[in-house]
Amino acid sequence: MDTIRSLQFFVRAVELGSLSAVAREEGTTQPTVSKVIAALEREVGARLLERSTTSLAPTAEGRRFHERARGLLAEFDAAVTEARGGGAALRGLLRVSAPVALGQFRLNALVLEFLALHPAIELELILNDRMVDLVEEGVDVAVRLGGDLPGDMVARKVAVSARLLVAAPAYLARHAPPRTPDQLAQHEQVRFAWLPAGDVVTLHDGSRSVAVTVKSRYRVNHALAIRDSLAQGAGIGLCPAWLVGDLLDAGTLQPVLPGWHGTPQEVHLLAGRHRSARARALIDFLGARLPALPGFDGVA
Repeated sequence: MDTIRSLQFFVRAVELGSLSAVAREEGTTQPTVSKVIAALEREVGARLLERSTTSLAPTAEGRRFHERARGLLAEFDAAVTEARGGGAALRGLLRVSAPVALGQFRLNALVLEFLALHPAIELELILNDRMVDLVEEGVDVAVRLGGDLPGDMVARKVAVSARLLVAAPAYLARHAPPRTPDQLAQHEQVRFAWLPAGDVVTLHDGSRSVAVTVKSRYRVNHALAIRDSLAQGAGIGLCPAWLVGDLLDAGTLQPVLPGWHGTPQEVHLLAGRHRSARARALIDFLGARLPALPGFDGVA
């Protein structure tokens, strides 16, 4: 049995959820893929996939085996690259997860640049604001903005973005701009939907920190909708500079309490402990390029 080939078929079957999809990707037939995976199950001595006429999913043993198999394939890929002196062209599929607004505003252009540098790589950019499980969903690299980080992943902090209070001129013309942080409690805040309506905003001026309980009649689960709502005069928002910097430059939004700012938003790149050479290349590329984009700063 060609062990490497069978592991590749199995890993992609789990990630794609279809033997037919693996067959199309590999340029072979569905019966061939099924036969290879069946041979792998006999070799392992456990059922790895549950099959029906409409679906395919890993068994409990299959999920554990999938994680190990991905690691083995990554190690094999790294060994091949090292044996070739590191000069061989990177190739294969990368699955990358990122928040929607960051992906559309900043990451998409970087991904296209990376693909131009590596013509043999294919890349799936999956934009989703929820925290994906890298192992469960077959993701190679995830871009995370703040939040808790999983302990079983390798996380690399590559940039930070200042968080600024902003509002549209139309809103500030209708409501007296706050002159002190505590006056924010008198204003409408446009907030992320998963934050409590009576949430506490912590602000810093370089020497002091204050906590203000704010109200928000309008809460949104999407950063681009928050950006648009603020531009339309819906209220005041505490936003990362990368999201609203261009609107501030254009005068569509204005700073509020410019001497005060929120805790900077951190940008992490996450990957499994066993990373392929192409995943490491992407992490190095993004780690170098993200801090140079407008609205971001590098980290020491």
